[in-house]
Amino acid sequence: MNYLAIDIGASSGRLIHANLNELGRFDLQEVHRFKNGFEKIDGVAKWPLTHLVTEILKGLEKAKQQGIAECYVGIDTWGVDYGLLDVDGHLIDAPTSYRDERTKDAIPRFEQKMPLDELYQKTGIQLQPFNTVFQLLVEEKETLTNAHRLLLMPDLLGYLFTGEAVTEKTNASTMQLLNLETRKWDSDILAVLGIDASLFPRITEPGQILGELQTAQFPTYDLPKATFITIASHDTASAVVGTPATGKEWAYISSGTWSLMGVEIPEGISTKEAFDANFTNEWGVQGTIRFLKNIMGMWLIQEVARLQDGAYSFAELAELAAQEAPFQQLINVNDPRFLNPQNMIQELQDYCKETNQSIPQTPGQLVRCIYDNLALCYAVELENLARITGKEFHHLHIVGGGSNNTFLNQLTADICNIEVEAGPDEATAIGNLMVQMIATNGYGTLQLAREAIRDSVSLTTFHPRHTEEMTQALARYKEFLI
Repeated sequence: MNYLAIDIGASSGRLIHANLNELGRFDLQEVHRFKNGFEKIDGVAKWPLTHLVTEILKGLEKAKQQGIAECYVGIDTWGVDYGLLDVDGHLIDAPTSYRDERTKDAIPRFEQKMPLDELYQKTGIQLQPFNTVFQLLVEEKETLTNAHRLLLMPDLLGYLFTGEAVTEKTNASTMQLLNLETRKWDSDILAVLGIDASLFPRITEPGQILGELQTAQFPTYDLPKATFITIASHDTASAVVGTPATGKEWAYISSGTWSLMGVEIPEGISTKEAFDANFTNEWGVQGTIRFLKNIMGMWLIQEVARLQDGAYSFAELAELAAQEAPFQQLINVNDPRFLNPQNMIQELQDYCKETNQSIPQTPGQLVRCIYDNLALCYAVELENLARITGKEFHHLHIVGGGSNNTFLNQLTADICNIEVEAGPDEATAIGNLMVQMIATNGYGTLQLAREAIRDSVSLTTFHPRHTEEMTQALARYKEFLI
């Protein structure tokens, strides 16, 4: 049987094909890749939904041209963003990006109606200004009045291809609207927003059949017979499924535009300690919870690279960083000012100037500053994770595109003083495919799927080389954050 993962991130998307061999292993093949990115329309950052649909159809057509006449398909994207449908099932407007500035004052506005610690206790979700709850708070009232259904991005795409509307739970949990204990929409939060639970389609588990591709709706494309499955549609949820971990003493970083550091646990943790540390409880597959911290991640590097006008590859920037002296600046990588600045380089330099530090000037100095502080942040959050969960971690898995960054992987192992296993870089697509395979009896359990991943991909181990200089830098960093 053929499986296709449609994996869409904030900057690109791709269709990945896999099938199982007689040994229960799988091979991956990229069928189609395309660019993504929000665009300003009347001053508002919007996602190019029509473009995404067109590129997915091109990918499906390529798959058929390659001999894939029949397949299963799953879609994953980022969380929190949504589209609104009218009563006739038509999209009211293009989905707004979470990086739009409309929610910059939403948290204090919400706090006037409900204490933030109460919101956290109910949902267990980390406070981020772009969470769906805050997007809905600032949504145009007329738009909400005309809305009949709200669909998160992967569910919206699934609806456009199959005509079936659902709310997949791993992505829905990022909205900060679901009660962590009851696993249902929280009526008190909905009341604050002035919306009814009927706005949301039924909640579905990962691994459920969504529906058949409505090929008649796309007559200009030669498409395969495709059955869509609602996989773990939040990309981090799929990346965690795709983490080839064994045993119980491991944590993960899903490393991409964002760095998501966390652990897989059976029950959520919404204590004051977790609230103060700003950890989140997102839902995973087979009843698990992704207890994790959102860290700004490779976004900072991506923006610095973009402002170099293509002069350096990411690998070349890492080589330049390796030549610079370490720990020359301390920055809080999660400062909101880095979420979507006009100029990331200027923002980093202004931050250092305002905090009376040396100012990074060259590409190598800028990238070294970012990598040092990402690794220091990882070390602090790994300590927080261990303290709050009561676990002792001996292995840290880095998956996703960032797992190819040898310099940062080794720096993370060194500063965190923990063994790091890097790979696979396609963890999100693999997790997407694994849920499809589990749903269609390719693998019986999540653990069996992870063992198959270990047998099918190449992994790299980084052993810690912790030094006294790193101990001192980490101590300074902790003091700097206070």
